Amino acid sequence: MLRLYTDAATKGKHGPSAAGILITGAGKDLQLKYALPDMTNHEAEFAAATLGLEQLLVRGFAGQNVELVSDSQILIDSMDKGYAKHFQPQLNRIIELCDNFPIVIPVWRNDHSNHGAHTLALQALHGHLTDSRG
Repeated sequence: MLRLYTDAATKGKHGPSAAGILITGAGKDLQLKYALPDMTNHEAEFAAATLGLEQLLVRGFAGQNVELVSDSQILIDSMDKGYAKHFQPQLNRIIELCDNFPIVIPVWRNDHSNHGAHTLALQALHGHLTDSRG
């Protein structure tokens, strides 16, 4: 089973954001980080999960079982229910991506247990802020 750890970082309530993604169980660990546009932290958490699932597809992991680990309670609860009051379009995209995998198990872990993805998100955010200042 693949483990997909995702996390997001945002500066301020609605500002520059970034995603950190760690994929394990594929024979080696893949560490990915992405700058995101200005958004809220909740939006960034959904974006991080979306990017993570997209990266699994791009890297040829379709058809494998996935444990998606996040420290975002709203993301995990939304995936469990199939409903997100304020983030339904983002959740719909995640559900669509999950159809490429036999089983996707959403798992909430606190930020200390999701340290790898958290660190990658912070690195990407710091780089994003540094790059935007020129």
